[in-house]
Amino acid sequence: MRIVSICPSNTELLAFLGAENLLVGIDDYSDWPSQITALPRLGPDLAIRMDELEALKPDLVLASLSVPGMEKNVEELVRRKIPHLVLNPQTLEEIGQDLLAVGQACGIDAHPVHTEFLSVIEDIKNRSSLAESHPSLYWEWWPKPIFTPGSVNWLTEISHITGARNAFEDVPSANFQTDWEDVRQRDPDYILLAWVGIMTSKVKPELVRKRPGWNEMKAYNHIHIMEEELYCRPSPRLIEGAIRLGKLIHPELYSDLELPRFIREKQT
Repeated sequence: MRIVSICPSNTELLAFLGAENLLVGIDDYSDWPSQITALPRLGPDLAIRMDELEALKPDLVLASLSVPGMEKNVEELVRRKIPHLVLNPQTLEEIGQDLLAVGQACGIDAHPVHTEFLSVIEDIKNRSSLAESHPSLYWEWWPKPIFTPGSVNWLTEISHITGARNAFEDVPSANFQTDWEDVRQRDPDYILLAWVGIMTSKVKPELVRKRPGWNEMKAYNHIHIMEEELYCRPSPRLIEGAIRLGKLIHPELYSDLELPRFIREKQT
């Protein structure tokens, strides 16, 4: 098959199925695994150059609605009658189902990876059941204006299964705009900066330290930069992010937990 992926999470999902060799084109932001670096780039995920995509003659395009604005890509794929599969996961369970769906579409048995994926989630949950405290986490997706995930998002689930809670889990939204005063009033135990589309080296905690009242918050000594690629993309790499989060907030429960084999294999 000739497959094109126009979203980083879909590229990663295909890689976990051991099928990255089927890729003939990707979006500009796909950056993992390293084997994809030489593939043709078709533009940023919200502005895919469809003429170039069509010229690659794909048997299947993996599209996504995980980022607002991706609908126009799907509309254009439909208009051009290009075979495609649209994913839009918001939970770990849905990511697991996408593994199976993409596997089926590509003629790949995804069940072994899916089983291991579910197994490590269960291990993370079992460990968090022993937690004596459940700290509140403020996830910042964008600093100005402030965007953060609500209850309908994988980061709320990641927080929960590692023995914590999203400080904005009461808001029934996947991603919404708020303000610093709201964050300050909720007074989270941790401030976790995972700015969407921004490299870790470019994230600036000093922006938080310029906001009024930050030094009076419980998170005063707990402002952390979190890898965008491990927390902002709905792919199985969220499991690596969950393990890292667990080791941060409950090291006594997670210090000996290693990455699962299906992730380690892709890092070598």
